[in-house]
Amino acid sequence: MSKKKKDDCKDYENCEGNFKYRDNPKKIQDRLKCGNKRFQADKLEHPNEGKKRRKDTDVNGQKPFAIVLSCADSRVVPELVFDTGLGDLFVIRVAGNIANTSSIASIEYAVAALGCKYILVLGHEKCGAVDAAMAKGPAPSDNLSQLIGHILPAVNACKCEKSSSLKNVVIENAHHSAKELVRCSSLIRDAVSKSGVEIHTGYYHLASGEVEFDKKSKCQK
Repeated sequence: MSKKKKDDCKDYENCEGNFKYRDNPKKIQDRLKCGNKRFQADKLEHPNEGKKRRKDTDVNGQKPFAIVLSCADSRVVPELVFDTGLGDLFVIRVAGNIANTSSIASIEYAVAALGCKYILVLGHEKCGAVDAAMAKGPAPSDNLSQLIGHILPAVNACKCEKSSSLKNVVIENAHHSAKELVRCSSLIRDAVSKSGVEIHTGYYHLASGEVEFDKKSKCQK
């Protein structure tokens, strides 16, 4: 990590306790980036994991500084990827990081009841759910068919066949889910337009551990 990058993260080196900039989406994203840099460098600080934090969140409740809608893939664990601890992130994990009724309702709660100002939709490399949607074959169950149905708009937007870039569709799918949060929820829509809530996307690389933020989709004009 270069000196400049280290200095950029200096404000976030002591991560114990509630994040003091939880009303500032830019600083929240900076905090996530700094934690991700530590994760990539195998220099995790493991903040907010001890007895003191457990007692504090029990007595005073949770004050997460970010919402993360992530895939359920066992290799993608937001609390580790961003080097956070108890009460830091409000994480919703579902295959394909889709915006379905349950995930949207969970995010609505975090926005309305917990005052979260930052939402990250996190896709990842080699996503099996997106790969299955690209295959366009019959799903083994009705439930899986419904899940894949949430991903098909991204597949169709990319005009993809099986041989097309999985990465492009994963990125487009994250953008699609981000848009669905606003389209399908008046609560989230109002929070974005009136209360300063921001929705961002990310793409996680399995081997390096890097999260690229707000990558543009190559599937849209």
